[in-house]
Amino acid sequence: MEVRNRRDRPLVASPYSRGRTAALSLQLSQAHNELRRRLTNLRTGLGRRTMPDDSLGAHCLAFCTALTNHHHGEDQGLFAALVRERPDLAPTVAKLAEDHDLITHILARVRDLAEQAVRAADLEAVGRELDGLAAIMESHFAYEERAIGAALDAALDTGVGGREDWSGPVLRFRAP
Repeated sequence: MEVRNRRDRPLVASPYSRGRTAALSLQLSQAHNELRRRLTNLRTGLGRRTMPDDSLGAHCLAFCTALTNHHHGEDQGLFAALVRERPDLAPTVAKLAEDHDLITHILARVRDLAEQAVRAADLEAVGRELDGLAAIMESHFAYEERAIGAALDAALDTGVGGREDWSGPVLRFRAP
C-alpha cells in the first residue's frame, strides 16, 4: 500500500536518503498527517454536532495532548539532535520552536473554549479557533517537512537516526 500525504502525493524520502534517516523523514510526514486527520475529525464533529457536549472536552483534550507531546518531543529530542549534528539548522529550529510556543497558546484557548462550550455559539467559537489552528499547523508542518525532512534525508545516521528516546512522542500516537 502506498502512503500518500494530504495533497494525495506519495510520501517518499529523497532519492539520496538511506537507512533509518529515510524512514524518519517519512515517519515525520506520516505523524503530521495523523495530526491533521485528528484535527479534521474534531472540527467536522463540531460542525455536525455528532459529539455529545460532554465528550467535546475529552476529544479536544486528546487532540491537544497528542499535538503537545509531538512538539515537546521535537523540541527536546529531534531538534536538539539535529542542531548537534547540523549547527547550520539552528535558525530553522529556532523558528519551529517559536511556532510551537504560538501553537501551545492556541491549544490552551481551544481547551478553555471546549470546556465552556454548551451552546451553539460556544461551539462556533471553538470552531473558529480550530480553523485558525489548522491554518497555522498546515504552514508549520509544510515548512518543517521541507526543512527538517531534507536534513533527515541527508544521511544523518549518527546522532539523529540512532536516537530512539525522542521518536515515540514525535512519531507515534495513542489511538484517538
